[in-house]
Amino acid sequence: MLFQNEITASDFFANISYYRLKGYWWDMQSDSVNHSFLPNSYFETVLERYNFDRHLRLILFDAIERIEIALRTKMIYHMSLYYGGLWHLNANLFADSEKHAEHIAHINREFGYSQEIFVKDHKRRYPYTDAASWKTLEVVSMGTLSKLYKNIKHQLPEKTAIAKEFGLHLHSELSSWLEALVYARNIIAHHSRLWSRNMVKRPIDTIATPMDYWLTIPLTDVQKKKPFLIITTLVYLSNKVTPGHHIKDKILGLINDNPKVPIYKLGFLNNWNNQPIWQ
Repeated sequence: MLFQNEITASDFFANISYYRLKGYWWDMQSDSVNHSFLPNSYFETVLERYNFDRHLRLILFDAIERIEIALRTKMIYHMSLYYGGLWHLNANLFADSEKHAEHIAHINREFGYSQEIFVKDHKRRYPYTDAASWKTLEVVSMGTLSKLYKNIKHQLPEKTAIAKEFGLHLHSELSSWLEALVYARNIIAHHSRLWSRNMVKRPIDTIATPMDYWLTIPLTDVQKKKPFLIITTLVYLSNKVTPGHHIKDKILGLINDNPKVPIYKLGFLNNWNNQPIWQ
């Protein structure tokens, strides 16, 4: 590998570990066994990719926050309105009773650990009383929320109503998207690499919604397994829960500001920018 400035590179290596950076230069090697690099492979190119990925994760985390807060609000509102504030404790509303028991155990544990003022106030004022969902669901993880939603009985109209407020016609679509977003959120929260990653959890890409608002060009297998599909679902959901947001503009701006970064490594290929959602 070549260095335009070895002194500066030394500073970066002192603060960013070797194996964190390594994921950004795999394709720059001519021999992955002996770790030989292609001609004109510069460390500064690695940094450019690393910083691009870092800024992208910050933008996506902003989008995930909006969606997570909206999910809490819609689950609390729709389910509490028809089944009462303690609906989350009612096993009859859930498809799998064993999973429901596990989810409630998670909720109780997270509520017990919380240092939020309203949680402390509840424990002080009602020490032997279960807290309503508008308290408990505010402090649980997005993963627990996603699992709780997925386990709600399919025939309950509120489950579909929640999905429709996210712009999806089927609850199975929202469940799939939430599962993929939780996976992406965990990657981002641990500051891990999205660059050139094959995503283990992948959202459904064919949805029962007006095609003008989603994807009109079939995705390649690469686009489905790379972050592109999850990133696109984030833009779509942000359109529904935060009108006037700037998530898409920030992503496009980041891409335009880094023309040398090969974004196909993230699945941005096959005329992706001709998809209506990205225009």
